Amino acid sequence: MLSPVVSLSREQRLLLRMFSRLDASRRASLQAFAEFLWQQQEQEEQGNTSSLASEIQAPEEIPRPEEESVVAAMRRLSRTFPMINRDALLDRATSLMTSHMLQGQPAAQIIDELEALFDEHYQVYLNRFPHS
Repeated sequence: MLSPVVSLSREQRLLLRMFSRLDASRRASLQAFAEFLWQQQEQEEQGNTSSLASEIQAPEEIPRPEEESVVAAMRRLSRTFPMINRDALLDRATSLMTSHMLQGQPAAQIIDELEALFDEHYQVYLNRFPHS
């Protein structure tokens, strides 16, 4: 059975070529990060990050596992703080993830910094509401 011919853009072919040259661990990290970005886009398209909620949302209580990858921490923190505009923290979060994957920074240290980053942005979110 022949598969249909799929026409890929130049960017898609380049991404596929780079992906195929990565080892299994880096492929998994790239997939997880792409999934994170896709989920962020889905939430934005649903209007979750663009409208001001009339009520303050509290973070979800999701405990940090003893052993956690940086990508898993990003997923956990995204679920913990769904009210945060991820566009505002994406550059710094990406920089932290890159320093772990490419420069070998310890996962626990990066996760600590990610937690602080999300908490900082939660405080910004809280400041949008009038104080009672």
